[in-house]
Amino acid sequence: MPKWGSRDFHGKGTFIMNIAKVGLDLAKNVLQVHTVDSQGHIVVRKQLRRTDVLRYFATLEPCVIGMEACGSSHYWGHELAKLGHTSSTGRTAVRRPYVKSNKTDAADAEAICEAIQRPNMRFVPVKTQAQQTILSLHRARAGLVKSRTALANQIRGLLAGC
Repeated sequence: MPKWGSRDFHGKGTFIMNIAKVGLDLAKNVLQVHTVDSQGHIVVRKQLRRTDVLRYFATLEPCVIGMEACGSSHYWGHELAKLGHTSSTGRTAVRRPYVKSNKTDAADAEAICEAIQRPNMRFVPVKTQAQQTILSLHRARAGLVKSRTALANQIRGLLAGC
């Protein structure tokens, strides 16, 4: 069985020396990986199934991984941190200026990788489980306040017509 990440994306048998930055486009079943070395040269472009992602990143030296902020980005951030990687998430608007062609998963992964190389781009660290729990409570409370206000306004409107 071949060792994950031991060959370049051309399959010519050259070993990956130094992956510095990784752009990871998160999707439902297949995740797109785009990696560059410290000079910014492309090292690997590949698709990974969800079941293969952790096995692939376990074979890499610790590096910086950028992802788009979405529902699963915090999960992947925690799992990749367990392997020694540094991960950060950014809004969709962060990668948008770096998409060079049509929107595909590969183009998004490349754009994320390009964005994390820029010193002025703002990425946020992955939230802890406690932070996510508190944010969930705040969102639930905000929803209840919104519903209460809507109900009060509806009752006021109905009573105004009497």
